[in-house]
Amino acid sequence: MQGASKTALMVCAYRARCSRWERPLFVDRWAEALAGEDGPRYAEGFDRSWPAMEQWMALRVAFLDRLVGITTDRLGVRQVVILGAGYDTRAARLPYAGVRWFEVDHPDTQAAKRERLAALPGYPVDAATYASCDFEREDPIDRLRASGLSAREPTLVIWEGVVPYLTEAAVRATASRLAAGLDPRSLVSFDCVGKNMADGVKLNDQDKQTRQFVGDLAEPVRFGSDHITPLLSECGYRWVRSVSFDDLALQWLGDYKRERLFRFQRMVTCSASVPDAPWL
Repeated sequence: MQGASKTALMVCAYRARCSRWERPLFVDRWAEALAGEDGPRYAEGFDRSWPAMEQWMALRVAFLDRLVGITTDRLGVRQVVILGAGYDTRAARLPYAGVRWFEVDHPDTQAAKRERLAALPGYPVDAATYASCDFEREDPIDRLRASGLSAREPTLVIWEGVVPYLTEAAVRATASRLAAGLDPRSLVSFDCVGKNMADGVKLNDQDKQTRQFVGDLAEPVRFGSDHITPLLSECGYRWVRSVSFDDLALQWLGDYKRERLFRFQRMVTCSASVPDAPWL
């Protein structure tokens, strides 16, 4: 990727919208300013391809926010890594006592974000430790350790909105490195689309438009899986849990609507050991 991420701005615009719901699942008071003028424009374009993206985004953010609370409160996690952070604001929104936040991203996107943060009154810029990483040339674990992350303490890695845009080889390499390089009690959580969406086959017109739109933003969908467990097993994980966006919508929005086309998209959480957490 060259230059700051356009999809990251789009995601920020969706977070701003979701924060204005009558009963929001989360509130991000910085998202609108961070999205600027370009973010809403990208989101409006995406709406024409897939009107349900706003609901997807609300569920994805809420799920991961809840996971931060659970792992810090019940599993004693004191290190949270946002891998491929984009314009994430969790370090500011979720200031859990004693928890250290790390944001890892491409240098261009990270520089663009920090420039925007500097212009936001009241934003706690020092809430996160920033570790720039060119994922094609640098090891994210090495960059994190150099920034002060302890490989002897459990870590929660939030890998949000990134995996679908990677090649399978890159997904395997990163997942394997996280499993081997972090404390085995660590957890990794990410979103994943179905295989047909990634391969561009057997898609309806709406899915084709969705896939084309993100491709036009220079971040095409490359990876998808209908059953992620075999891959994660080969990467060194012993525990995998996944939940569909349909399931999350039923839980948090209170309904099931087939036309949202959520059934092939999932949130996946995994660990190299078996956590003492039957409620996850």
